[in-house]
Amino acid sequence: MSRRILLINGPNLNLLGRRKPHIYGKTTLAEVEEQARTQAASHGIELETFQSNHEDGAVQKPKISVIIINPGALTHTSVAVRDALLGVDIPFVEVHVSNVHSWEAFRKQSHLSGKAVAVVRGMGVYGVHGGS
Repeated sequence: MSRRILLINGPNLNLLGRRKPHIYGKTTLAEVEEQARTQAASHGIELETFQSNHEDGAVQKPKISVIIINPGALTHTSVAVRDALLGVDIPFVEVHVSNVHSWEAFRKQSHLSGKAVAVVRGMGVYGVHGGS
């Protein structure tokens, strides 16, 4: 069986390319997902994508090897997302398009970072798909 990665994008990430392009860039979520799929496929990995503006069942997808999650504002507010990620026992990487540590003080606290296998911040959309 090939490896499968689930790429989860949280609240407002459907607005990539339009919301604060001076911070998040002009690349749309569809473009990020396509670039990530292309990069994954070049390594023989199947990539599944999911975006939601709510806390819901994204991590309940079957047969996933790794989760890459950009939780957006849920980073600082959602113990439910943390519990869901820990409950499925699948390694996950936390990513943020912007450098969340350059924002307000409350955004420096992540409910996920301490349990993630890696954290990527402030690398733009490159941090999501790893570049080509």
